[in-house]
Amino acid sequence: MNEFNDWKARAAQVRLRDSALIDGEPHEALDGARFEVINPANGVLLANVVACAEPEVDLAVKSARKAFEQGPWARMAPSERKAVLLRLSQLMLAHREELALLDCLSMGKPVMDAWNIDVPGAAHVFAWYGESLDKLYDQVAPSAANVLATITRVPLGVIAAVVPWNFPLDMAAWKVAPALAAGNSVVLKPAEQSPFSALRLAELALEAGVPPGVLNVVPGLGEQAGRALGLHPDVDSLVFTGSTEVGKYFMQYSARSNLKQVWLECGGKSPNLVFADCQDLDLAARKAAFGIFFNQGEVCSANSRLLVQRSIHDTFVERLVEQARLWQPGDPLDPASPAGAIVDARQTARVMQYIQQARAEGARLVCGGRQLNINGSSNFIEPTIFTDVRPTMQLARDEVFGPVLAISAFDDEEQAIAMANEHIYGLAASVWTDDLNRAHRVARRLNAGTVSVNTVDALDVTVPFGGGKQSGFGRDLSLHAFDKYTQLKTTWIQLRS
Repeated sequence: MNEFNDWKARAAQVRLRDSALIDGEPHEALDGARFEVINPANGVLLANVVACAEPEVDLAVKSARKAFEQGPWARMAPSERKAVLLRLSQLMLAHREELALLDCLSMGKPVMDAWNIDVPGAAHVFAWYGESLDKLYDQVAPSAANVLATITRVPLGVIAAVVPWNFPLDMAAWKVAPALAAGNSVVLKPAEQSPFSALRLAELALEAGVPPGVLNVVPGLGEQAGRALGLHPDVDSLVFTGSTEVGKYFMQYSARSNLKQVWLECGGKSPNLVFADCQDLDLAARKAAFGIFFNQGEVCSANSRLLVQRSIHDTFVERLVEQARLWQPGDPLDPASPAGAIVDARQTARVMQYIQQARAEGARLVCGGRQLNINGSSNFIEPTIFTDVRPTMQLARDEVFGPVLAISAFDDEEQAIAMANEHIYGLAASVWTDDLNRAHRVARRLNAGTVSVNTVDALDVTVPFGGGKQSGFGRDLSLHAFDKYTQLKTTWIQLRS
C-alpha cells in the first residue's frame, strides 16, 4: 500500500467529534440545531455538528466564569500551569496524525502541510507559552522609602476566542495557549467549516490536566454563536482572527454590551517588492510563488500583490510562471499534492469571480485562471497570475483569499513604497534587495506589522504577528501576546515608620 492509500485508509477511520464541549462534557444545542460540515475535496458530508447559539454560549461563559472564580486554574503556581501546558503539547504530538487529518478533511489543506507544519507548530506554541510562565517577573515601582508599590499582571477572566478556518488548529493555539498560560478561562468558537480539531484539542486539554470549564468549545454559525459571544456581558475580552468586515461587527458588539476588550487580526493584501538589485531572482521567484500559493492562497498575510521593478519585470514573471506550475492542486490526502481544495463552494465561487473581474478590467492573465474538478469536486483552482494590474482594480484592492497573484511594475524606490502603502491593509510586506541601505530604508517606510527582507511571511513564536490600518491591531505570538490576556494591577502598601 502506498502513502496515498495509507492516508485515505486512516481518514476513513478518524473520529469526528460533533458536540460542543462545555464544562468538560459533550453538550447538545437546546433546540437540537446542527449544521453540516462538508469535505471540500470530494463533497462528502463529514458530520452534522451541534450549532450553538445564545443559550449554549451563555452556558459556556457561565462555566468559564465559575472555573475562573472558584476553580484552581487561575490560582495555580506558574510552574503548575506550565506542567499542564507541556503535557498538552506532548499529547498533541502524540495525536499528530489525527489532528492533521481533522484539518485536512474539513478545510481541504494538504495533509502533509498539516502533519509537517500545523500540528507541530501548534504544539510548539503551547510548549513555548508553558515554558515562559516561570520566567516572567513583575515590577516594583521606584517609590518613597515608606511605600512599597508593586505592578503585577493579572488574568482578565473569561476570554472569547473566535478563530478562522484557514489554519484551524494553529489559530486556536495562538489564542488559547497564552490565554490559558496567563490563568484565564476560554470559550473557543471555531469556524463552522472546520470545528473538529478545536473539539479534539479541548479533549486533550482535559486529559493534560486543564480543569473542566477552563476551555469550552462552542461550534456554531458566526451570526449566532459568534454574535452571542460578542454581545455577552460576562466576557472580559474577545480575540478574533478573520475578515475585516466581521472584525468591525465585534467592535460594535463590544460598544453595545460591556465594553469588553476586542483584539483583532483581520484581512491583508500584503505587497512583495522585488528590486532589480536582487541577485537571486530564482529564489525570489520560488518564495513569491510560496507566498501566494501555499495553503491555496488562504492566508491572511499572503503576498498577494507583487511589485516588480520594470527593468526585470518580464524576466521575473517568466521565472514565476515556471514556479507556479509546481503548485497545481490535487487530492489533499495525496502526499504529492502541493496544494489542496478551496474550503467550500462559496469561497471557490468568490475567487473565480475575482478572476473573471480581473479579466474584464483589463489585467493580463499569464498563468492559470481555471476551476478544476478533482474527485467529483470543483473546489480546486489553478495557481493564477495576472500582470498589468492597476492599483484601482478590484484584484489589487480586495483580499481574494485564494491562489491569485496581482503583479504591477514600478520604476523606482519611491514609486514602489507609494504603491505598497496605498492600501487599507497593513499586515505584512516583503522586500527583495541586496542593497543593505535600501533594505533598511524601505522596511522602515512600509506600513506593515511584519516586513520580511529577502524572504516572505517570516514567522516565529518569538516575534509578534499582527498589523495596522484595517488589518486590525492585535498581536499574536511572542511575550507581547500576554497584553491581550492580562491587565496591570498596582498594589500600594503604605509602610509605618
